Order: sequence, then C-alpha cells, then structure tokens
Amino acid sequence: MGGFAAQFADAFMTTVGLALISGIIGTAVGLLLAISKSVPKARFKAVVTAYTTVVRGVPELLIILLIYFGGTIFASKVVGRYVEVNAFTAGVVALTVVFSGYATEVFRGAIAAVPAGQTEAAKSLGLNAWQRWAFVVCPQMLRLALPAYGNLWISLFKDTALVSIVGLTDIMRVAFVGAGSLRAPLTFYLAASALYLSLTTITLVSIRLAERRYPALGQ
Repeated sequence: MGGFAAQFADAFMTTVGLALISGIIGTAVGLLLAISKSVPKARFKAVVTAYTTVVRGVPELLIILLIYFGGTIFASKVVGRYVEVNAFTAGVVALTVVFSGYATEVFRGAIAAVPAGQTEAAKSLGLNAWQRWAFVVCPQMLRLALPAYGNLWISLFKDTALVSIVGLTDIMRVAFVGAGSLRAPLTFYLAASALYLSLTTITLVSIRLAERRYPALGQ
C-alpha cells in the first residue's frame, strides 16, 4: 500500500473525530427535542415534528451536499467574496442534523415507554418538573433507548464515509485516492472496510456492555 498507511491512520482519526463530535452534539439536541415533543402543550411540537420528518425523509448524502454548498453560498454572500466551507465543519453540521433527527424519535419513543406511575410518584415526593425529568424520566428512558441508540451510532460511523464527497480526507477518501493511484481497488477498499468494521464493532461491544450494566425496565 506504499505510503498510504500513515494517511489511513490520519484519516481514521479524522473519521473518529467527525463521528464523536456529531454524535455527542446530536445526542444533546435529540434529547432536548424529544423532551419538547413529550411535554404536553409544548409550543414547538409541530416544528420539531416537521424537523424530524424532513431529516428522516431526505437521504443523508443530500443533506451533506445541501449544507456544504448552501453554507458556501451563504458565507460568500456575507463576506462579499467566495468562501468555501470547510469540509469537516460541513460534515459535523450535516451528521449532527441527521443524528439528532433520528435520536429525537428514539428518545421520544423511550420516554413514552416509561410508566406514567413513575412521574406521578415523583410528583407526590415533591419533585419539580426539572427534577422529574433529570432524576426519574431520563435515567429510565436512556435504559430503554440503548439498543436503538446504539444502532444510531453504528450508522453514524458508516455515514461519515459520505462526507468524502465534499473533499474531507477521511477513510473513504484515502481508500478512493489510493485505489486510483496504485490501481489496487480491492486492497484499499478491503482496508477501508476493516477500519469501518473495527469502529462499528467497538461501538457494538460498548452498547452491549452498557445494556448489561443498565438493563431495561422489566428485565
């Protein structure tokens, strides 16, 4: 593979960084949106529903392209000259949007599955709304959401490969360049597959350990 081993190593770290930043921010946004959808008479429930519908209905690749080229056009107009959006930044924003859209529905479904009696018991103990969410609903919801939430992380690591289309030097980009330069597509794509598989396997094992540590309600 010539001198591409070092490039693969750098690309691997780029892919991990892209996924972690997007996943962490997307989790926070998804949780906030899920709570807003679950609160009775919430003001922005319709807006959140429209957001998740659009995100889940548009292919991830299109979202990346829209944010990358849309961001470039917007930045260029603001500055008054051509400004190209950084590929990593565009990837983070796009994958955060995608992850948060799916995470919102995962968390919302888990919140709905928490027995209503838990909230009533918390009220009877004098806990306010914030305390009920922080100490009663969310901890139980997270246990219920773990399997689907873990699948989101696996999908996220694989979706990072799509960002290579806007020029990000990630695992997929290095594999594509190397395959063309050395005319050894099978070797490079197998290497890329092994790297992605290692990431998804680590994620899967982590989720399995978390499920054993925090078993779902009723188990």
